[in-house]
Amino acid sequence: MLRISTDITNKAIAEKLCKLIQRETHIEIQSSKVRRRQIGLDGIAFAVFDSQSRRLKSIRMAEIRLSRLEQGQTKIKNVPIAVTPEGFWCCPSPVVFQKTLKNQNPLNKPKPASPPPKIPVEKKPTLVTDRKPPALTRSRSAAVSDDDRKGNADTSGFSAPEVVHRVSRPKVENMPRKIAIEFGEPGTSNIKVVLLGKQGFSVKLSVHKNVLMDNSTFFANKLSDQEGSSMEIGDCEDVEIYVETVGLMYCKEMKQWLMKQNVSRVLRILKVAEFLGFMSCMQSCLEYLEAVPWVGDEEEEKVVTSILRLQREGIGVSPVLKRVSADVSKPHKDTLSHIIELVLKSNEERGRREMKLVVLRLLRENQSVPSHANSADICNETIYSSCRSCLGSLLLLFQKATETEFIDRSVDRKEPVLKQITLEADNLSWLLEILADRQAADEFAVMWSKHQELAALHAKLPIVSRYHVSCITARLFVGIGKGELLPAKDTRKLLLHTWLEPLINDYSWLKHGCGSFDRKVVEEGIGRTILTLPLEDQQSILLTWLGSFLKVGDSCPNLQRAFEVWWRRTFVRPYVETQGSNPITPQLEP
Repeated sequence: MLRISTDITNKAIAEKLCKLIQRETHIEIQSSKVRRRQIGLDGIAFAVFDSQSRRLKSIRMAEIRLSRLEQGQTKIKNVPIAVTPEGFWCCPSPVVFQKTLKNQNPLNKPKPASPPPKIPVEKKPTLVTDRKPPALTRSRSAAVSDDDRKGNADTSGFSAPEVVHRVSRPKVENMPRKIAIEFGEPGTSNIKVVLLGKQGFSVKLSVHKNVLMDNSTFFANKLSDQEGSSMEIGDCEDVEIYVETVGLMYCKEMKQWLMKQNVSRVLRILKVAEFLGFMSCMQSCLEYLEAVPWVGDEEEEKVVTSILRLQREGIGVSPVLKRVSADVSKPHKDTLSHIIELVLKSNEERGRREMKLVVLRLLRENQSVPSHANSADICNETIYSSCRSCLGSLLLLFQKATETEFIDRSVDRKEPVLKQITLEADNLSWLLEILADRQAADEFAVMWSKHQELAALHAKLPIVSRYHVSCITARLFVGIGKGELLPAKDTRKLLLHTWLEPLINDYSWLKHGCGSFDRKVVEEGIGRTILTLPLEDQQSILLTWLGSFLKVGDSCPNLQRAFEVWWRRTFVRPYVETQGSNPITPQLEP
């Protein structure tokens, strides 16, 4: 039976309470009759307002009476703690807990047109039952002792001590608990559990000792040595969930009820169930969490964190955690290698493009995880293995495409090889992007600079078939110019001598045929790479560039800024080494 012990001082407030119960529990109330509507179990009691007698009456759903209980026995089938498809205790939805606490002052405040607070006894609504159990007339505060409750019994249904208690009640601001909600029926229970929450909110549960002890190690330990008929649990952070968890002790179909809850609420129930030592509830919650989808990273993190906090032995958390952690039967290196291989060998343009972006983004996220630092070397090794494979394939394709027999073929017969060249060049560009993002592309620059044979064959292929290879060279220069990779001086010099001329030859096609090509960024990268070399090498490379630029103009990279820096270093402010051990000092020419 649900009783809300706030000020029910007139008919209007009682009717509001009745409507609240009707709305939240789907109970249709007509006079003193209650009819069930989509609620499963019998034996559920309510305090409802009787419009004829103007009293609150305790009416059982379907007007079914409980049979007399033998001493020490409990008929769980007909307990007043309602276990229904809609929820437990047949009480208002969880929102009512918040509304009751929020609206405690309006309930206690009389309306302007109402009589003064001291209401005559004959006008006070009184709780009456069909069976007239002595404990149904209840004081408004959960702080009243059980002895007071027993003394309030009256066969007529009126509660005279209630008036005395009302007159002598303390001020609202001095009351330790301002709101009290009671569940269950005192007439059929043998123990009361009072949950003390925050902000003066308390809940009283009329329950059965053997049910609590059979399902909860917490209650078993507390009640085994206790002779009284009541106990308190203080500092309850989540009173609402405590009520539901205790209600679950009467539930035989726990899985079906949990299916109607969300992940967040089940995690709250799991936390309370662990505190109470309610093992069957914990197991049902874990089975729910193992099967239900987790939506978003935040919810997944909440689930994993909550599961890892479980300290009790015998609780199977591994099925839940297997969703986020696998047995290391297969090394991560093999898995990553397989993923990269699938992307590299794909011929479907859209799938390749999207998955390249996804893998690049995910690898970038892994770098921000401290625990991933140890596997960084393994990842880089896997990527370099793919790089060497692609470079070998590209060299074989270049050799085949420059054979005399191949040149004499028709365009249709050439197309598969030329398409494969484009594919391998695109693969290398993607792998280089991954390495540069991981600041591990120095070795790639070494490999690329040493491929003089590939650079020599490059000039023999038609520009339409080879210009994608120059994108790799351009990306290396951009990376060096931005400091994303720091190869040795000899590597930088060899890279420029081997691949700058092929890049210049393909430059016009790169500008117009490559959508991701950024001319200014590439030109700045080439210039900065040149300026990292000794002054003599700068001069040699820039003078060669100047000859090409004066011939083809806009079809050649514009390295004017690098040329100006070299000029100033050479003619305007040359640095010379003084005699002895003095540092290098600038000497301006007149």
